[in-house]
Amino acid sequence: MITKTFIGAVCILFLWLLTSRLKHVRARQAAVLAASYVFYASWGLWFLPVLVVSSLVNYWLGGFLRSKPSAARLWLGVGANLLLLGFFKYMPSAARIAAASYLMNRLGHLALPLGISFWTFQAMSYLFDLCREKEIDPSLLEFCLYMAFFPTVVSGPICRMGELLPQFRRGVTLNWLDFASGVRRISVGLVMMSAAFLLGNGLRSGAGLNTAFNQSTSRWSFPDAWCLAIGYGFLLFFDFAGYSHVVIGIARLFGIELRENFNRPYLATSISSFWTRWHMSLSFWIRDYVFVPLATSNSASSWRHFSLFISMVVFGLWHGAKWTFLLWGAFQGTLLVLHRLWQEAQRRFGFAWTGLALDFISWIMTFASVSVGWVLFRAESVHQAISLLKGLISIGSLHSSSLPRSLYLLVFFFALGYFAVGGVSILLDRISEPEAENTTSSFRSLWEVLSRERWVWATPLTLIIALYLRLLMQTQQAVASPLLYRLF
Repeated sequence: MITKTFIGAVCILFLWLLTSRLKHVRARQAAVLAASYVFYASWGLWFLPVLVVSSLVNYWLGGFLRSKPSAARLWLGVGANLLLLGFFKYMPSAARIAAASYLMNRLGHLALPLGISFWTFQAMSYLFDLCREKEIDPSLLEFCLYMAFFPTVVSGPICRMGELLPQFRRGVTLNWLDFASGVRRISVGLVMMSAAFLLGNGLRSGAGLNTAFNQSTSRWSFPDAWCLAIGYGFLLFFDFAGYSHVVIGIARLFGIELRENFNRPYLATSISSFWTRWHMSLSFWIRDYVFVPLATSNSASSWRHFSLFISMVVFGLWHGAKWTFLLWGAFQGTLLVLHRLWQEAQRRFGFAWTGLALDFISWIMTFASVSVGWVLFRAESVHQAISLLKGLISIGSLHSSSLPRSLYLLVFFFALGYFAVGGVSILLDRISEPEAENTTSSFRSLWEVLSRERWVWATPLTLIIALYLRLLMQTQQAVASPLLYRLF
């Protein structure tokens, strides 16, 4: 693991030095595209032709749509992308339950090209934006780079052509601010991913969340079920948000600013707020290209609620062809509709749910609801999901537990750490904001500098923590299972 990380760092440094010395924009674009293709092919050689074919087809579809924007041409492009995505994502599951034959057996073991959902959604956003007659005119080289850009091709964030194209076209300059921001984001991401590894595998072999979810227990106690629900939520956050930090940081080294993917989601005080903070690039994609077109097609309030529910079901099915994903999406859609109804009731009867105590209650309810949803998301089957959901409400088993104590301690430690770091970050953000009243206090000035230029002290600290967590990992024999989002 450490060797691969080192090799990757050396390759990124070499590419950074190379692109900074190339004077022509097209030469830099070609160099980054070649590096992106090599990086993607390293995950699976045959994955690359699928990505290249998709890029060429979507570039042609874009030109076809630009020449005469119409709903028919748009749906031709969307249908082609959904057909490709559906074939690789859902055909293996269908083939495994179909009649046994040589062809079905081969299709049942068909590997999913890494990140196909991410770059397919990027292609569709390009087509949608063209149909809305946005001024986007990438060359074939630029479009292929957009689809294969090495920081985002595996697990996002999902980008928009209108945001990346101007950045691809400008020159690469060695900017100290970009370098400082990039290094800080990478170091924070490494700490978070290390924390996710420990949550998944435990302090000792077989004492982590991965082993716990693989148990065939038919009855879960109240503490065990909530430990798994909350623990998995933080595992998923640390791994995916950590990866997003690393990706955003690497892109920033090259002067490319990507969309943020997470914004302190577990501090949200409503389910609507949570979904503007969690996996933001996908949430906003679903909002812009699924919910808004559906909701605006009919002015009825009930239709808007139905559109919101359907959008979240699509969100769930995007993750895979499993009943648990569909149920998770339906559950999240129901929560969002209930929140909309609550907001409508507040406006209708003229009362406001405000105040520190009420905000705290809202946060507790939001955090608990999201944690319940993670049970559906992670469960191996509907049967296991039902068993865990029963455990979440079995108050009578409060004093019973079967999970390792070390796992309870890990979940508590990382949850507490998340909220502590979140609180400190909010405080530092407020300190670094320009004050209305100028102050001559040298102590306050020092605090403002430390909070504004926090990469100076935060980066070494996070790297030390990452190194310590990595040393803890080396004491284990467990192998980290791949993050769910890297299988899309």
